[in-house]
Amino acid sequence: MKLGFVQNHPVFGNVRENVDRTLEMLAGQEAGLIVLPELFSTGYQFAGREEALELAEPIPDGPTARRLIDLARSQKTALVAGLAERDGKTVYNSALVVGAQGYIGKYRKAHLFDAENDVFQPGDLPLPVFDVGPCRVGVMICFDWRFPETARTLALNGADVIAHPSNLVLPHCPQAMITRCLENRVYAVTADRVGTEARVPGESLKFVGQSQVVDPDGQVLYRASVDREETKIVEIDVARARNKKINPRNDLLAGRRLDLYRLN
Repeated sequence: MKLGFVQNHPVFGNVRENVDRTLEMLAGQEAGLIVLPELFSTGYQFAGREEALELAEPIPDGPTARRLIDLARSQKTALVAGLAERDGKTVYNSALVVGAQGYIGKYRKAHLFDAENDVFQPGDLPLPVFDVGPCRVGVMICFDWRFPETARTLALNGADVIAHPSNLVLPHCPQAMITRCLENRVYAVTADRVGTEARVPGESLKFVGQSQVVDPDGQVLYRASVDREETKIVEIDVARARNKKINPRNDLLAGRRLDLYRLN
């Protein structure tokens, strides 16, 4: 299976132009799965909940979702894309999952980072795993990486690949995702953005780039730059993520000591 990511540089609030640019980067890419960054169409640093609500769109019936559905159908690929989702008067930091057959599902970010708590409602959906072509894809968003339970839950639910739309500002996440893959013997595709935003006085954010694909043995198959837009597709062997054996006597999931994993 071929999979990969887009690493973009959105201009805050320029939704149509950001989506146009991303679709240009996706044009002609042949892959079973491509992951786009968190909030790829709007930018990240909202001044408040009302501004986010103005720029957010419903999933799957909003204009950006419809454009991604059309592209996925025409290119016979699956896309995971981070969007600001409007649901009535509530806004979520969400990820849309679409494929050649149309809308597949969505996820709402569980672990909000810093000022996101003033903008978004915490996610209220279970951690999802979707059938995408020959593999099962789990979804988490950005700061979810800091909680090992997130990736472990996806692995226990059968994920072969973790799709990880992100807007990373903490520098150690790319290395930490290597550990998440080792802990669970899964592939992970982190799609980050580049650039800076300083829309809130005294709060300048610099995004670290370094989108990457990591394999179940913790090998970085590709890591992008810290400052440039790019699209990258790599080939993976899904069967490797389904073999949880570390050696003939140790199985990563079957060997867990559930009898001891409790709080006293």
